[in-house]
Amino acid sequence: MKQGFLIPVYRHAATAGPLAEKLSAFGLPIILVDDGNTQEAKDCLGQWAAKIPCVILVSLKKNSGKGGAVMRGIEKAAELGLTHVLQIDADGQHDIKNAAFFLEESARNPKNIICGYPEFDETAPKSRVTGRKISNFWAAVTSLSGEFRDVLCGFRVYPVDAALRASRHLLIDKRMGFDPEILIRLYWKGVFPIYHPIKVSYPQGGISNFHMVKDNLRISWMFSRLCAGMLIRLPFLLVMRICRQRRKGSHEKS
Repeated sequence: MKQGFLIPVYRHAATAGPLAEKLSAFGLPIILVDDGNTQEAKDCLGQWAAKIPCVILVSLKKNSGKGGAVMRGIEKAAELGLTHVLQIDADGQHDIKNAAFFLEESARNPKNIICGYPEFDETAPKSRVTGRKISNFWAAVTSLSGEFRDVLCGFRVYPVDAALRASRHLLIDKRMGFDPEILIRLYWKGVFPIYHPIKVSYPQGGISNFHMVKDNLRISWMFSRLCAGMLIRLPFLLVMRICRQRRKGSHEKS
């Protein structure tokens, strides 16, 4: 197993650099994906990459969205021979104290995707909390599973090969719908989530790349497509659900 970090960066160069510096203590490769930032932000990221030896900077000419940046980062991880990457958002909202635990959990469960579910503090906007509940509901519908505690948190360890195959789907959302969609598509392929809590805060004056109307419409369309995909896979998903419930029951008895 070869692990690393993946940080997609758009309009958060000021927080991405210090984040990468903290993560450099692990001595693992850190892939920073410059998602079509301004020249000033590109220069800032370039300076951090020059300063931190384990940082690999991937620059995209145009903004491709959260999903597009993560996909390019996963491709780079595969080129580097990494087997698993811990994706962390660049905005500084995630408490990275649990990074070591998430990597250890991935080492214990290399075939799973290790996901964070947010423990919000008082700074969390109510609209974000409500939006997550709605997305989690539709994730349960499209997977026929109640295993998804959160589908929007950008703190998760991807198995690189499986994520690379899932992200190559022609219709996969390349923007804010990517985080929930790739979880569902991985689930359909038998890559199941394991959840652990992660503290999330919203710094005052923080920059959000989420566009309330446009991104909610994209996410709604994404779940509509996944519902159609779920119907096609319905027999398989029903069998998988029964098998997983039986396996869970066997573990509880033992």
